[in-house]
Amino acid sequence: MIRRGGAALVLGLALFCADAARAESLRILSLDQCADQFALALGGPEDQLFLSPRADDPDSHLRARARGHARVRPTLEAALIARPDVVLRYWGGEPRLLTALERRGVTVVDIEDATEFDGVRANVRRVAEALGREDAGRGLIAEMDQRLARAAEAGASGSALYMTAGGFTAGEQTLAGAVLRAAGLRPLSPSPWFAPLSVERLLLEPPARFVLAFYEQVRADWRGPGRHPALRRLIDDRAITRLPGSAMGCPAWFAAEAAESLAAQAARP
Repeated sequence: MIRRGGAALVLGLALFCADAARAESLRILSLDQCADQFALALGGPEDQLFLSPRADDPDSHLRARARGHARVRPTLEAALIARPDVVLRYWGGEPRLLTALERRGVTVVDIEDATEFDGVRANVRRVAEALGREDAGRGLIAEMDQRLARAAEAGASGSALYMTAGGFTAGEQTLAGAVLRAAGLRPLSPSPWFAPLSVERLLLEPPARFVLAFYEQVRADWRGPGRHPALRRLIDDRAITRLPGSAMGCPAWFAAEAAESLAAQAARP
């Protein structure tokens, strides 16, 4: 028979061990820039992060938080050195790497494409659960929903053509389309998905308003159709705003920041 004091001691030790287990640090490997954002936002202060080489690029949303964390290439050799408990990925990682990680019992969490904000919520919940950071995930979703509510309250309306510097647009069944809808705008597009734009068609039948994105990036599309000299005056006269690639390149909670900013700009007289 255990005395009352002994029972209390046993209970206290059990609670201590449970707390210690919850506080155990994780080694988190991110295989691409989008996954970096989830690792930086949902990883705990006790966790060790191994981020992609692009974690602090100008189009990385949480680039300031990336300082001080290790960078590794998404290769099997690097992963074996990092010895991760959890791997996060959106598009990064070759099949050989993913198969090897799963064979070793590593938890691999996929960030899925999203065409609406419910898909973003699912991504946040999935990663937060895998990292044992459910409260942090709920906080990100609550912040996102507040931004979407403010976007809806701005009262913007009408239509606009979303255009990237590379000369692509996005329709209803894309996250960019969801951002426009959240801002009160109807996306103009020849396709419900992503589609290339014709400079000649834009000059002959210009939309009343443009929503520009990724124009601050010059790495791959500095001579893209969206930068064509013949469009320059048209864009300058009709662009509502320029959305940064850091807000538009990942199916994550911060797409709501783009919607809130766009709604405020589109509602102006």
